[in-house]
Amino acid sequence: MKKALVTGANGQLAQCIRAATSNYPELELSYSDKDTLNLENEEAVRKFFELHNFDVCINTAAYTNVEKAESERDKAFEVNASAAGRLAKHCAETNTLLIHISTDYVFDGKKRSPYVETDGPNPLNVYGESKLAGEKEIAAVCPRHFIFRTSWLYSEYGHNFLKTIQKHAGGGNPLTITTEQTGTPTNANDLAQLLLKCADSNSRQYGIYHFSNAGEATWYDFAKAILEETDQIKKTKLAKTEHYRTFAARPQYSVLDTKKVRNEFDIEIIHWRDSLKTILTND
Repeated sequence: MKKALVTGANGQLAQCIRAATSNYPELELSYSDKDTLNLENEEAVRKFFELHNFDVCINTAAYTNVEKAESERDKAFEVNASAAGRLAKHCAETNTLLIHISTDYVFDGKKRSPYVETDGPNPLNVYGESKLAGEKEIAAVCPRHFIFRTSWLYSEYGHNFLKTIQKHAGGGNPLTITTEQTGTPTNANDLAQLLLKCADSNSRQYGIYHFSNAGEATWYDFAKAILEETDQIKKTKLAKTEHYRTFAARPQYSVLDTKKVRNEFDIEIIHWRDSLKTILTND
């Protein structure tokens, strides 16, 4: 049985991993939050890894507020880069496989076909910069790593676009959603399944992979689908806008090519709208 640590225990992805563990009986999972493992404390990380003999670490801890990152640059880089590098260092020293999550926002969105892993990153905002810096920190110190870039994560847990739209559905105020960005909504439960499969596997094809659900959409398309699937579309004033002002710049196109991850882990990836239905059906 493999012993696996999941950091960021209170986040939506870690909660999705918890929900999926019954499919992986050969994994013994432990969870840590900032109170039990402070990734910003070098000595705490060292002692934690010396005390527990983990085979795998799935790092879901992250600073994910794209807007706030613009004014909290140091904090974003501490969590997404420095802490990731610190974790990678101690994973390497204890021969622990590191599985880490990155983002489509490492790209500038100037491409008009899905991004492959070998495309050059060029982030437009602090969040993307910090996540790219984390990728580099990990690669520099920990040879045994998998980095999964993903996009537009949502689930039934935590704070995300799905929960926001559900909260405001049927209200009196118009919902104005941008059509300016195109990407792929990704069900965090599907990503969780991949992360557990990776942890359970004996793959040595380390490096960067892209994972999202299939297809592409604008944020407006995503909102419309949520309202349609929950029978709220006629009760909600949904409007589209080409220009929605935000503090942080975002890539206009950030669809990810998933061929590499599908081939390596022998998985089928369903369309984003079909995956959305699985969450809404279970609500």
